[in-house]
Amino acid sequence: MLVVALAGCGQERASSETGATSVCDPDDGGLTLADGFCATVVAEDLGTTRHLTVAENGDVYAAVRDTADDTGIVALRDTDGDYKADRTEYFGDGSGTGIGLHDGYLYFGANTAIWRYERSPGELVPSGDRELIVGGFPEQGQHAVKPFSFGGNGHLYVNVGAPSNACMEETRTKGSPGQDPCPQLKQHAGIWQYQANATGQQHSPDARYASGIRNAVALTWNDTVGNLYAVQHGRDQLHQFFPDLYTQTESAELPAEEFFKVDAGNNFGWPYCYYDWMAEKKVLAPEYGGDGEEVGRCDKFEDPIQAFPGHWGPNDVLFYHGDQFPEKYQGGAFIAWHGSWNRAPLPQEGYKVTFTPFDGAQPSGDYEVFADGFAGVDTLRAPGNAEHRPTGLAVGPDGGLYVSGDENGTIWRIAHVGTREN
Repeated sequence: MLVVALAGCGQERASSETGATSVCDPDDGGLTLADGFCATVVAEDLGTTRHLTVAENGDVYAAVRDTADDTGIVALRDTDGDYKADRTEYFGDGSGTGIGLHDGYLYFGANTAIWRYERSPGELVPSGDRELIVGGFPEQGQHAVKPFSFGGNGHLYVNVGAPSNACMEETRTKGSPGQDPCPQLKQHAGIWQYQANATGQQHSPDARYASGIRNAVALTWNDTVGNLYAVQHGRDQLHQFFPDLYTQTESAELPAEEFFKVDAGNNFGWPYCYYDWMAEKKVLAPEYGGDGEEVGRCDKFEDPIQAFPGHWGPNDVLFYHGDQFPEKYQGGAFIAWHGSWNRAPLPQEGYKVTFTPFDGAQPSGDYEVFADGFAGVDTLRAPGNAEHRPTGLAVGPDGGLYVSGDENGTIWRIAHVGTREN
């Protein structure tokens, strides 16, 4: 195991509303935040940190991809109350993206299986052997990550991404028609429902919960309304494959990144359809005869509850139910945007955390930028220029919001401290 000691200087900022103090970095860890918030760098240089979760005692766990020694989980502990990790350990077998705590176990989503480790009180690194919860997910080159969420009645919901961009007959090939029906929908491109506490389950078409979702790295259960939600990565390269139908600028903005309220049996239309956020309608994909305007069969698929500009890269979504943030944030959704690679000739976008207010099960207003500055540059032409790319969200026991980034392996904690004084 690798153990790293981390330290840093913070400053206390008092909340004008509660009188409490929060230790935050003088520069907010390089972030630009909504008024009344500050940030601390919990740890950095951790590797390709993806999703994360926080235990009741404040221990932080993050899934890690592409580690040199093939250990897929990093565990962090703050021992002196400054919210900076001074104990860091790596463990597990294989890399992954999904991670979560449930009923005394730490769950981990590798590309082809969901595992869990029993976590005894006081343990930073679980001492027990790992157990298989769901195995048998197909090997795939594209969209192989297995994010998951725990839902009502002891269920585990797992994203199984599509192994292609648009189910073309010749993958990512100019002018190629789509396969109709798309055979990938049998075992991919949707969300599957399994039992959270049953071991040895195998991936099966019979366990499909919802369909027509290209890849939902951002997946969460909202306890307040008892419903599953997901944000989809939209398809790519409309202009590259169909230049007679789409300009480069149109291809940069389309299709929308779609925010779904997911109910059992829903079908959201991939690969046959995509959502045009500017026209506010779902239209037929060009692989299936669409011209950018025709609706065709798409009127029978579910629409998103909110739509965002194309290619921002939604990588996590979280409904806030902590007791630290002001009332406007209660029950609303934070989304971590990993950032685009394919918005040329426009600047690349995403690389931020947004907030959408909710009233019950539906958005009650437009989204707003909550945390920015992750990219570190004003104008991006390629994702490799970004200093950080947000990937994961979690709420700590005191209501602070944790954000991970997989470029340079950084985790921040964002706290509410009242209105800033200029």
